[in-house]
Amino acid sequence: MATSALSEIDDLVKQIKDSKIPEKLSERILVRLSQLSKLADSQSFLPEYDRINKYIEWILEIPWDKKNQDNLDLQNAKKVLDSHHYGLNEIKNRILEYMSVMKLKQEKGEIEDVYRAPILCFVGLVGTGKTTIAYSIAEALGRQFARIPFGGMGDPLDLRGQSKMNPEAEPGKIIKALRTTQSINPVILLDEIDRVTDQGRASIMGVLVELLDPEQNHNFVDHYIDYPVNLSNVLFIATANNTTNISTAVLDRIEPITMPSYTDAEKITIGSKYILPTALKNAGIPEGSITISDDVWANIVRPLGYDAGIRTLERTIDGIVRKIAHMMVEGKGKTFSITPQNIKEFLPQ
Repeated sequence: MATSALSEIDDLVKQIKDSKIPEKLSERILVRLSQLSKLADSQSFLPEYDRINKYIEWILEIPWDKKNQDNLDLQNAKKVLDSHHYGLNEIKNRILEYMSVMKLKQEKGEIEDVYRAPILCFVGLVGTGKTTIAYSIAEALGRQFARIPFGGMGDPLDLRGQSKMNPEAEPGKIIKALRTTQSINPVILLDEIDRVTDQGRASIMGVLVELLDPEQNHNFVDHYIDYPVNLSNVLFIATANNTTNISTAVLDRIEPITMPSYTDAEKITIGSKYILPTALKNAGIPEGSITISDDVWANIVRPLGYDAGIRTLERTIDGIVRKIAHMMVEGKGKTFSITPQNIKEFLPQ
C-alpha cells in the first residue's frame, strides 16, 4: 500500500513541477504533498489524497497564462455586429469606441492598460437582445465566451467557491468560467444581475464589486482555490432588466446602456433579414423556398399583441418554418407563398 501511495504522490509532484502554475502556489502544493507522503500508512491517507488530487486537477485546469489574441479590426467588428443585430447603432458605436482605445494603446505599447475596459451593463426588457449582443462582442474581439446566470442566485459562494475542507467543495462560477473558456481574458457575461434573491443580494453585490473593480480583481481569491487569480484581463459584461435592485456600489463600477424596445417596422426588418434566413438554415430548407407577402408581416410580428422584444417573433417564425418543413417532407410542395389568405394555416396556434 505504501509503495503504491508514494508512487501516486510522485505522479502528482511531477504534474506540478511540469505545469505553469504560479511559483508560490507550486511550492505550497509540493509542501502539502511532502506532508501527505508521510501519511502513506495511515487510515487518513486515502481521504486526504482524494482531496488534494481533486484540488490539483482544478489548479492545473486554470488557464493561468493562456490568452486569446484580440482582433482589433474595426471593420471586422462592425461586420460581425451588423450581421447579428439590426439597428442598435449607439451600442455598436460604444463597442467600436472601446476597441479603438484598445488599439491605440496597443500601438503605443501600453500593454498593461489595454484591458482596463468599461464594464458595460445592458439594461432592457426581455427579448431586446441583451445576451446576444454580449455574444457578438466576444465574436468581434475573437475572445472566448462564458455566461454566468444570476437569476435566483442566493449565495455568494456560488461565485466565490467553498473551502476545500468541505468534502463536496468546488470552485465558484468565476473559476469554472475560466476553465470552460481556457483563457485568462475571456468575455464573461454576468446575466441578469438584478435578479438575485433578496436574502443574498447584499453579499452577492459585494462580490460583484470585487469582480468589477480593477483595483481589486487582479487578486480575486476563490475560497476553494485559495490563491489570487488575476481577472484584470477579463472583459465583464452585465445585463439587467432594470437597475432598481442593483447596489449603488455596483452601479458606480458599471456603464448602464439602455436597450431600446423594437417598433413593428424594426421587427419586420429583423424578422425578414435575420430571423427567417437563420430559421430556414437551421431547418435545412433551401433559401428562397418560402415567400412571405409584405401584407402578412404585421400578423407575424404581432400575433398576440405588443411585445417589446423579439422572442415571440422568433417563436412564431420558427413555428411557420417547422410547418413548412413538415409539408415538404410529406411531398406537398417545394416552394410556399404565405399570403393574407392562407397565413392562418401557418401561424402556430
